[in-house]
Amino acid sequence: MSTPTATGSAPSSVLEQDHRELVASFESFIRRELEPLAAELPETADLPPAELRAYVRRRSAALGFYAGDYPEELGGSGMPFTAVVLLHHAAGRSGCPLAAYALAGSDGPSPLLLHGTEEQITRYLVPLVRGEAARCLALTEPHAGSDAFHLTTTARRDESTGEWTLRGRKTFVSNADRADFALVVASVDGEATAFVVGMDNPGLRIGQRYEGMSGEPMFELLLDGLRVPADAVIGGENGVGAALGNGIDSLSRGRLVVAAMCNGIAEHALAQGIAYARERRAFGERIGAYQHVQEHLVSSRADVETAKLLTLACARLVDEGTEAPENAALAKLTSSETAVRVVDRALQVHGATGWVRGHPLEFLYRYVRMMTIIEGTSEIQKVIVARAMGLG
Repeated sequence: MSTPTATGSAPSSVLEQDHRELVASFESFIRRELEPLAAELPETADLPPAELRAYVRRRSAALGFYAGDYPEELGGSGMPFTAVVLLHHAAGRSGCPLAAYALAGSDGPSPLLLHGTEEQITRYLVPLVRGEAARCLALTEPHAGSDAFHLTTTARRDESTGEWTLRGRKTFVSNADRADFALVVASVDGEATAFVVGMDNPGLRIGQRYEGMSGEPMFELLLDGLRVPADAVIGGENGVGAALGNGIDSLSRGRLVVAAMCNGIAEHALAQGIAYARERRAFGERIGAYQHVQEHLVSSRADVETAKLLTLACARLVDEGTEAPENAALAKLTSSETAVRVVDRALQVHGATGWVRGHPLEFLYRYVRMMTIIEGTSEIQKVIVARAMGLG
């Protein structure tokens, strides 16, 4: 569902027909409920208040959009993954600063918990799917970013009690200030193992706060003799050493969701660029009549359609049972790099108007830059694809 007034009919529309009614319903929710709320936010605020984000999450869950790909018995809607990808695209395309919070992100349910015990699924996953709780993921370390599974954070078991003691330091943790619990990945005899830890555990402390370019804070987590019970290992005894294997599908799906959001943002930026080029006049002509401006916009449309088609094709393969990591890596690489280029071009078309603090493109210019870093940098995506090609 491309924006007709901005880009016309597009080849990617063919792949979007199956879920058109669902996407239209989600877009209606954005227009009817989220845009009026967003209109009340201060123009200079990059990040909506935590209470408002939590409300949007719960409201979207009640309507069946949030965490829609999770099973109905867990509070989800049992959507195919392609539908979820299209919803994230619609959120990015809407331009509404609250739309992204209406869909599960880094504070929502994690596929890692699908590998949990029955008690863990009931206690932790179900409230996340319903939007009633929030979590954070403590994976990255100061010396283990893209190479995240070479961990220095360790977990040792007390054989007499079964309790675990975790020691280490995690960094760039999103949502740590408002999470109910953390998923902490630590090394058990060299094997990555995931633990679920309440944020009120006295051995878990929030350290340094980092302020991102687009206003999103991230945090350092300090694990100083953090003690957790035996049942804190996600998956129980079978989960010891299983975090890497259990996390592969999670990473691939996360990358496709980021790709979809990037495509939506790029389409929104392109629509703004086209609208401005149709209206703005210089030297007696609308600037859209000049070939250099047309180059920015036509090249952007070609890039956006390429990225959308690739992402949708990869999402359909997931629904058909193919979750090849290189597919997700290709889509995330293409879409994130495309979004950066398209937003940059749209801002260039606007000139100083788009550069001024408070303009939507000025915010997007800062916001979209993180997309080539999160869920694995562009360079890491290239490594994944290269290895799939038998290189390296």
